[in-house]
Amino acid sequence: MTRRKKQNIKLVIVCGILLAIIGMTVFAPWLAPYDPTEVHMELRLLSPCREHPLGTDALGRDVLSRVIYGGRASLMVALLATCCSMAVGLVLGIAAGYCEGAVDSVITAVSNIFQGLPGMVVMIALVGILGPSNRSIVLALVITSWVGFSRLVRGEVLKVKHELYIEGMRTLGAGHMRVILRHILPNIRTNIIITFTTRVGRVALSVAGLSYLGIGIQPPTPDWGEMISGSARRYFRSAPHLLWAPGICIILLTMSINILGDLLRDRLDVKQDSVKEI
Repeated sequence: MTRRKKQNIKLVIVCGILLAIIGMTVFAPWLAPYDPTEVHMELRLLSPCREHPLGTDALGRDVLSRVIYGGRASLMVALLATCCSMAVGLVLGIAAGYCEGAVDSVITAVSNIFQGLPGMVVMIALVGILGPSNRSIVLALVITSWVGFSRLVRGEVLKVKHELYIEGMRTLGAGHMRVILRHILPNIRTNIIITFTTRVGRVALSVAGLSYLGIGIQPPTPDWGEMISGSARRYFRSAPHLLWAPGICIILLTMSINILGDLLRDRLDVKQDSVKEI
């Protein structure tokens, strides 16, 4: 089996997993057999059975329904935070790479400061100060994530900016915005797409980590990290199904996104393809 065929098989499997997870969260109201927040103390800590395929938690809530709903908040927060981080990093990276000089020095100095801060510690501190909410989680993730996008975009813009065709466009009278939007951005979009894809997985894992610590997405909203932090951590010996159900979902989501990013890098990296041909 050739390398290309193996990559195609991986791509199909990964896309299938991602589509299944996204479809599960989007159509959760129609797929979940029970209300994920409805409490039935008489049914607490049931093992997997016919009525409850994944059992129930310490409050008698159906685990399958909570798993189906659990990805909604995590994916929404992860996508929103990654989009905002990319927007901030894109603007500052283009400004630093295109303007150079004092602008580049200031933005680089600020990014060095943020890069030197421990990301998870800063997120915990910000969410603790602002209070647990989706807004504070997104803000904390943006503050700790924009540097990666900014540095990537800055480096790519510096490479493209000094190409002969860019110099030619400026000689012909093209404005700065036209050069950036029509000629620089299209040439760096591949690396931006790849970085965005892999960053979504990291951010989703960070959201799950914050929820596990109790300062992320708050109950009774179902969330995979909160499910592990709640009943699963207390009763994992007597009711292990509380732990592996949301844990497997987190692993599948993050691994599939990271593998998709690697496959996109192999497919879209023109330089790598040219080296292979040589």
